[in-house]
Amino acid sequence: MMAFPVLVYGAGDSLHIVDKPIIWTNNREQLIMEYAQTHYGLSQVSIVPQAVVVHWTAGPTWESAYLTFYNEARKDGTLNVASHFLVDRDGTVFRLTSETALNRHVIGYNWCAIGIENVGGVNGREDLTHEQLQANIELISYLHVKYPTIKYVFGHYQQDMARESGLYIENVKGYRSIKIDPGAEFMKGLRMALEKKGLVFYPE
Repeated sequence: MMAFPVLVYGAGDSLHIVDKPIIWTNNREQLIMEYAQTHYGLSQVSIVPQAVVVHWTAGPTWESAYLTFYNEARKDGTLNVASHFLVDRDGTVFRLTSETALNRHVIGYNWCAIGIENVGGVNGREDLTHEQLQANIELISYLHVKYPTIKYVFGHYQQDMARESGLYIENVKGYRSIKIDPGAEFMKGLRMALEKKGLVFYPE
């Protein structure tokens, strides 16, 4: 079972990560293994992070998103959706799993991508806050330093563009989704702040 310390600590000049773990048991690890084998032909529970994918929750509160991610399995018995981080409207950053866990948050890239969910985007409205943008900038900067293997940052809606990275793998024919999160303006703000660090972004 993956160890997960519960603590609050500073990760950068003003970034503070609050550990708020979702359920993690041997059962979740078995579901991860099954998912990785089915979709990627890989046997893995953890990842070597190579990309960061930015999302919005399409819900109004961090609590509702947390409850969505909390359980291990979906109704069909497969691995539940989850993200590594959840950023509230005020910029509070919650860490839900180990940074190197394989979580189900983006088709084709879960085997190598860290996911950041931002509370907002209800009814497709681009309403993420300045505080969330700043928190994402600091969080991605922290992750890039901690994991030099990270090269790419893209929004969920840019998943097709990101195939240029060569990271996309999907073995299930026709398994895809169309997304609009987290919005072009949010990604533009991230690109303007982080592209100079050598991270690869895609056109908004």
